[in-house]
Amino acid sequence: MLSYSFYMVAAVAAFLGSCHAQDKCTGIPGLPGSPGANGLPGRDGRDGLRGEPGPPGPIGPSGGLMGPPGRDGLPGPQGLKGERGEKGEKGDIGPPGLPASLDTELRNVLVSLKRRLARLEGVLALNAKITEVGEKILASNGKEVNFASALKYCEEAGGTLATPMNEEENKAILGIVKQYNRYAYLGIKESEISGQFSYMNGIPLNYTKWRQYEPNGKGTEKCVEMYTDGSWNDKKCNLYRLTICEF
Repeated sequence: MLSYSFYMVAAVAAFLGSCHAQDKCTGIPGLPGSPGANGLPGRDGRDGLRGEPGPPGPIGPSGGLMGPPGRDGLPGPQGLKGERGEKGEKGDIGPPGLPASLDTELRNVLVSLKRRLARLEGVLALNAKITEVGEKILASNGKEVNFASALKYCEEAGGTLATPMNEEENKAILGIVKQYNRYAYLGIKESEISGQFSYMNGIPLNYTKWRQYEPNGKGTEKCVEMYTDGSWNDKKCNLYRLTICEF
């Protein structure tokens, strides 16, 4: 209950603030009401941006439990190749296979390969890419290099430098020399004895086509070239000559 003095003060204030009928009067503000009840909680806002990682915490006491392993890091650079391991033991011998004459599947494959090779040889020969003489096939890549490079090209291709063993083979090599109009190296080198020449396997020559007064290098010209007339000449091995291989 409000006290009597409060009502008296309110009555005096109302009286002093009264106005005549012709005036516009402003009322005295009423007393504030009691607070209302709390409303329902609002909706959650959107997730904010992820903050920067904080500083690392202090090191724990020694002898504590180990924490869980961290995430795998990025793969590191590839290490150096290790040393070759020891050779393993020889495995057991497999069961014997059938002879080719009895293996129908193998025989058919070999026949097919022979036919394909024969067709390939025919196409290459028709386009002047290869020359067949006896059991040999001659071919040139048209490159002029020194003797060591020419020999390397032929060996990497599965052959060796063209080496005439008779007049027929010499003429076949000459046909390629004339086609390119370039002197060509032959698979012949001077042996340890000055003035004596042999095949690449060290066997002495059984056929020669030396030009008149050749060879005359006397140990300074250890390689052999073919001229455009089919004759031979001893020459230094660092000069560039046409590469002709035999297979």
